Amino acid sequence: MKIALQLFTVRDAAQEHLTDTLLRVRDSGFTHVQWSGMPEMPGDAIREALSEAGLTAMAGHTSVEAFEADYDGMLRHWQAVGVPHLATGSMMPECRDRYADWLQGAARLDTLGARLAQDGITWSYHNHDFELAYFPDVWEAKLDLLYQYTSLLHVKAELDVAWLALGGVAPQTYLQRYAGRCPVIHLKDALLNRHEGDAPVFTALGDGDLQWDDIMQAVACAGVEWCVYEQDTTRGDIWEDVQRSRAFLEQYVNE
Repeated sequence: MKIALQLFTVRDAAQEHLTDTLLRVRDSGFTHVQWSGMPEMPGDAIREALSEAGLTAMAGHTSVEAFEADYDGMLRHWQAVGVPHLATGSMMPECRDRYADWLQGAARLDTLGARLAQDGITWSYHNHDFELAYFPDVWEAKLDLLYQYTSLLHVKAELDVAWLALGGVAPQTYLQRYAGRCPVIHLKDALLNRHEGDAPVFTALGDGDLQWDDIMQAVACAGVEWCVYEQDTTRGDIWEDVQRSRAFLEQYVNE
């Protein structure tokens, strides 16, 4: 089990100066990253920028629609970056509201995942909290329906533990339920009973309300390959949160 940083965490800094941001990520102790929320660049330029900073991309985030529009071009892009794992950040908007549409979305995810598997890339779905809701007269949550109607060989579970908690479930329950299906997960912390407007309050790892001993015990039993720290927002200095979170992870993960 290894540690990585989701670069979406430092997206604002990267938009101002990518090179300095990547170097600072490396100085914070991370050697592996998930590419997401970064400036648009060709795949070989991404790999070069990361290499110059002493970083390697272990995964990326992309959209279903981009692959559906140009599978070969997107495959070449991510192969140039060199990632073995890809994920989509959410269900396609037109597939969210009705049960039949959700199942159609699951089929699209499964079709793409099957094709990527043939090309040596795992394909995952990253959850937020809305997937813990239910369709009328359906007794399984949307997230469970998604994994029920896709093959575990084609669609993996990039579980985000904070969004699971914000959705009202214990993250360890889902880690146990989908053990063996989650090579990459997102470790994130939050204050579960506080919001700023409609937005959750995210924190450095260990500063929020998640039950980390229970979660990390489940992580250790679930076959997770990569624990990716992500923080959507901060109330302070994101770089301080990055360093605090890296130090927090070291008590659970020995790389």
